[in-house]
Amino acid sequence: MKNINNIEIKISNDLVDYKESLKIMEKRVVDINLNNKKELIWFLYHDHIYTIGTSGSEKEIREKITYPVIKTNRGGKITYHGPGQLICYLVIDLKKRNKDIRKFISIIEKSIIDTIKFYKIDTFADKKNIGIWFDKKNKIEKVAAIGVRVSKWIAYHGFSINIDNDLSKYDSIIPCGIKDKSVTNLTNIKKQNYKNISDKLIENLILNLKN
Repeated sequence: MKNINNIEIKISNDLVDYKESLKIMEKRVVDINLNNKKELIWFLYHDHIYTIGTSGSEKEIREKITYPVIKTNRGGKITYHGPGQLICYLVIDLKKRNKDIRKFISIIEKSIIDTIKFYKIDTFADKKNIGIWFDKKNKIEKVAAIGVRVSKWIAYHGFSINIDNDLSKYDSIIPCGIKDKSVTNLTNIKKQNYKNISDKLIENLILNLKN
């Protein structure tokens, strides 16, 4: 655990329970509003779980799921989390950043794109379909999902990047409610070592949050 620019950086190497991570984020939101805690950037992994955001529904489930399905308070629809997928939870005070939610989403998008670019992979954001996408010979595939919530101008939740996770887990759902696009991961795009990807993400997030 360390602090950069008055933001706490936390990295959890063991799998973190989803409900427990939500409690920690919600507690941090309260603490930041009371000026008791710093903002937070937290990298972690979850065990197999499906989460449905505030605009999603169980109608996005295509077939029976044997893993837990949880309705959560982030924006967005249904998605999958599991081993091999890097999660980054952010608890960020937008009062320090002109209360600009759209800019905050753009900061997340740019940070992910710049990080993946370091690995010689070009990706892009889509205004219509939130997330980060890869163009595979005109077949558009999602490599990172974004979902946030804002409470009293404190933004929390964050994003996930598919590194080497089991993509078959998406077959049971309509990922993010988008029927005509598929999901991929970085290893599927280009096999290389992504071990230090969280370090690059920290570098880019800190830089972009400061600007």
